[in-house]
Amino acid sequence: MEERKCSFCNKTIEPGTGKLYAKKDGTVFFFCSAKCENNVALGRVTRRIKWARKGA
Repeated sequence: MEERKCSFCNKTIEPGTGKLYAKKDGTVFFFCSAKCENNVALGRVTRRIKWARKGA
């Protein structure tokens, strides 16, 4: 199975979990939790969030 990473916090997502979000323009986002999904919806930037892994 393909290893996926969260589009917001860069955490690895176990197969069968998480959520996939596809925009109309073809951009695909993978989220490990509702927390990450909501932060993207609010327009927050990963590098300003202390708990998010930066480039890990």
